[in-house]
Amino acid sequence: MDAVELARRLQEEATCSICLDYFTDPVMTTCGHNFCRECIRLSWEKARGKKGRRRQKDAFPCPECRELFPQRNLRPNRLLTKVAEMARQHPSLQKSDLCREHQEPLKLFCQEDQSPICVVCRESREHRLHSVLPVEEAVQGYKLKLEDDMALLREEMTRTEVLQAREEQSLAEWQDKVQKRRERIVVEFEKTTLFLMEEEQRLLQALKEEEKETTTQLQESKASMEQQSHALKRLLLQLEDQSQQEPLHMLQDMKDSLGRKNSLRVQHPEATPPTELRTVCRVPGQIEVLKGFQEDVVPDPNSAYPYLLLYDSRQRHYLSSPPEDSAFHNKDRFVAYPCAVGQTTFSSGRHYWEVGMNLTGDALWALGVCRDTVSRKDRVPKSPENGFWVVQLSKGTKYLPVMSVPTPVTLTEPPSHVGIFLDFEAGEVSFYSVNDGSHLHTYSQATFLGPLQPFFCLGAPKSGQMVTSTVTMWVKG
Repeated sequence: MDAVELARRLQEEATCSICLDYFTDPVMTTCGHNFCRECIRLSWEKARGKKGRRRQKDAFPCPECRELFPQRNLRPNRLLTKVAEMARQHPSLQKSDLCREHQEPLKLFCQEDQSPICVVCRESREHRLHSVLPVEEAVQGYKLKLEDDMALLREEMTRTEVLQAREEQSLAEWQDKVQKRRERIVVEFEKTTLFLMEEEQRLLQALKEEEKETTTQLQESKASMEQQSHALKRLLLQLEDQSQQEPLHMLQDMKDSLGRKNSLRVQHPEATPPTELRTVCRVPGQIEVLKGFQEDVVPDPNSAYPYLLLYDSRQRHYLSSPPEDSAFHNKDRFVAYPCAVGQTTFSSGRHYWEVGMNLTGDALWALGVCRDTVSRKDRVPKSPENGFWVVQLSKGTKYLPVMSVPTPVTLTEPPSHVGIFLDFEAGEVSFYSVNDGSHLHTYSQATFLGPLQPFFCLGAPKSGQMVTSTVTMWVKG
């Protein structure tokens, strides 16, 4: 008898026929069969419940041979206890070494299913046509394969460790770069902040000096005019007194009176126009910051004045309709001025766009934003009260007369490029010269009552062109 068969016989002897597991606290009945103490107790209790108490009173059947006993006479089997413990500890009798279906040792290996089988499985329909090997032979072959796989895995582990070390180094270098860039950003912004503060102080100092210089000149001119006014008043009073005197008395001092009048030098300076500041508000880099909010603003041809021509250089054709077209009477079209609005309507956020100009002659144009509900049929002042926030651009020198209604801000020397920045929530519309980055004007109010649109207004025919995005506008001559 070989060792495997001997181990199988040992397993059979150490197994309870009721629970089919190794004995636990084995006991022997009068007929000589062995069971787990708890297994035989439960078996007898179950049998009594099925057949009734009176018939089975003091009669206990053996689950193995069905022999009846007048009383429960169970003797502990200490030897079998030791055998069961030995079977539990024997390596060849572990549950994993037995076929789950047939409880036979797994002696063979099925190459098709790649799993161990027992001799009963080998003869079954499932494995009968499969190629099988003894477990010992299969182990040798697969051990070589496993060794090759383990060698490959060790190489991959080594390569992975090298790559891991490289990635860790790359991560450390990347974090070091990020930290240096973070420090550089802080340093550069500190430098820029310091530069902006210095530039701010320089501009404020230049403005202060200009204020002082111009104020001194104006005050001196004012004082001179006051002295001249006092002198004229005194002489006028003297002449009025002299004119009231008796004829002879009046004529006695006529020579001196006329001499004082002729010796008085009356200055008549020209009327001083509103003084223009030489110091401009220019924040370095502000235009580049505003361009972060830049929009592609395109004029709406449906809103354009009938004789306002719109040409798209990207599409290479005119966008506006000719006057004889039926669209001439469109309710959205401006008919009082050569104006147009943008296709986009803004009701929130920050937006920036630029408009280029090629002015000729004494043209008077306007740029900015307007409410989407402004009058397009009537001539109204382009003021915030009427829904317009614009700057008026004049090529020539024009001084607007004093008017009771507000007028748009007028620039006597408009730049060739104007940037418009709308901060809807802040209630601000600001204008900048793109050429030098200087600030031109800002409208500020609590809030905008309704959506806004970009606004463009041109002058007379042949007064020049206005360009926004890819669209060029001019008035038909």
